Amino acid sequence: MTAPLDDFSPWVGRSERRTDLITAAPLAALAATLDREDPAPQAGTSVPPLWHWIYFTPQALARDIGDDGHARRGGFLPPVPLPRRMWAGGRLAFHQPLKVGEPAVRTSTITEVQTKSGRSGSLVFVTVRHDYAGAAGPALTEEHDIVYRDAPQPGAPVPQPQAAPADAAFEREIVPDPVLLFRYSALTFNGHRIHYDQPYVTQVEGYPGLVVHGPLIATLLLDNLRRQRPGAGVRRFEFKAVRPIFDIHRFHVCGRPDGDGRFALWARDHEGLLAMQATAELS
Repeated sequence: MTAPLDDFSPWVGRSERRTDLITAAPLAALAATLDREDPAPQAGTSVPPLWHWIYFTPQALARDIGDDGHARRGGFLPPVPLPRRMWAGGRLAFHQPLKVGEPAVRTSTITEVQTKSGRSGSLVFVTVRHDYAGAAGPALTEEHDIVYRDAPQPGAPVPQPQAAPADAAFEREIVPDPVLLFRYSALTFNGHRIHYDQPYVTQVEGYPGLVVHGPLIATLLLDNLRRQRPGAGVRRFEFKAVRPIFDIHRFHVCGRPDGDGRFALWARDHEGLLAMQATAELS
């Protein structure tokens, strides 16, 4: 059963607690996926910023998976009946790193649910706060924005695209082939079919190609900055998805200094349009 779009208030304040052991193999696999020649992780190796997304992965039973590859609606998240679900953005504050060999805890709380109706249909925004702690105490705080939306309707208005900034101080070209998307889906145990099932994503959801994961784009943005400032720590990171990127075209991750240890970061698609914008603050 699904609740009416205007009645998700009972989910606000709902909380769940998950535990995980920070192991080395996923870190080495993500480094390879991002084409990094990092030293092999050992006990005590710090988890790089945003790489915590390969831990605390979803573990719904096979019989509880919906047609789109996600867990069926309900449970911890509200049972929003809209067909499309996307990771819209997030805000993170890094306190100290999680480390290989140590247990970690994630406490998740739904802090807000907003229902809106726009020209393109109904929208539901869900904000989840994640508090992570390692053996030494609080590690990072994350606010995760999820958006649910209607399927596109014929004749519905298309949002006006925004040109990406043209003043990048550094940038890197990314080839979002199906292998990259599959490996990231596997590392995050993300069964959402829009990232690896080409017939589904084009014939059912109506996209022109496989959708590049929002968290993967955010990780590539911050990875590009880390390549420019090796050894620097990250204090804060904020990102917002603006426009989807598909596997049928290359894109660029870009950045420039913004003063006082801050950097403006963005993803530019093949048409020069802004796909994701972000800010990072180094420590």
